[in-house]
Amino acid sequence: MTDLIAFLSTGKGTWGQVTGLINAESWDKIYLLTNDFGKEKFTAAENTELIVVNSSASEEELRDEITGIIKEKVKDEIAVNFVSGTGKEHMALVTALMKSGVGFRFVTNADEGLKEL
Repeated sequence: MTDLIAFLSTGKGTWGQVTGLINAESWDKIYLLTNDFGKEKFTAAENTELIVVNSSASEEELRDEITGIIKEKVKDEIAVNFVSGTGKEHMALVTALMKSGVGFRFVTNADEGLKEL
């Protein structure tokens, strides 16, 4: 399959939606960008890496931080989901993906299973 990258951040009920997305597919690797609270409290699947990022940094600093993570960890195409997080976090992530040259596709968890948008 593919790797998945998503924010595990703010938004009422979004952690459950992220969990549903994780369980909807047999991902090779899952990267969840989060804060200290998320890393401490979220129960992750075995192939999940919780990565603490500084979401209070400027958009450019957050973009650069995520770009470094992507270049280090992602080798092929990646699936992306924006169900959890802020607009600032999402802008930083998509810009980092584009700067890294990584192919990506947006996915969501629908009633019929994983759905590509």
